[in-house]
Parts: sequence; structure tokens; C-alpha cells
Amino acid sequence: MSIHKQDVPAAYWKENLSLMLKLLAVWFIVSFGCGILFVDALNSIQFFGYPLGFWFSQQGSIYAFVGLIFFYVWKMNQLDRKYDVHEE
Repeated sequence: MSIHKQDVPAAYWKENLSLMLKLLAVWFIVSFGCGILFVDALNSIQFFGYPLGFWFSQQGSIYAFVGLIFFYVWKMNQLDRKYDVHEE
């Protein structure tokens, strides 16, 4: 499948939006889901001496968010190379 030159920006943006929506869904599940919605079920599990639900609401969502940032940068660098819009 070849992409015409005029279709490149639209295809690039579509893949970028898809990636962002997936990462936002993961962030929502980790921060809101694990920290608020599923906190009672997760609190039955101990993590470093603290209930897992408490840990997610205090630190886990921050770690997940930082991890998602690094993952996004890595995937966007791949996407930039794919569409030949990378910087060198």
C-alpha cells in the first residue's frame, strides 16, 4: 500500500491521535480506575507494606504517567521516521 504525498499529513495525524487516545485510556484506567474505582479490591493486596489501591492513588499513577510519556516519545519517534518527518 503506497500513501500519496497529499495523504501523508492526514495519515500521520490519524496514527498520532490513535496513539494518544490509547495512552489516555491507559492513564485513565491507572489513575482513576486503580486509584478510585477499584481501590477496595486493590487494597486487599499489599505492595511495599501499603495497600495497592492507596499506592496507586499516591504514587503509582505518577509512575505510570511518566512511563507513558517515555513510551509516547519512543512511539512518536518511530512514527516520525515512518512518515519521514523526523529531525536529525
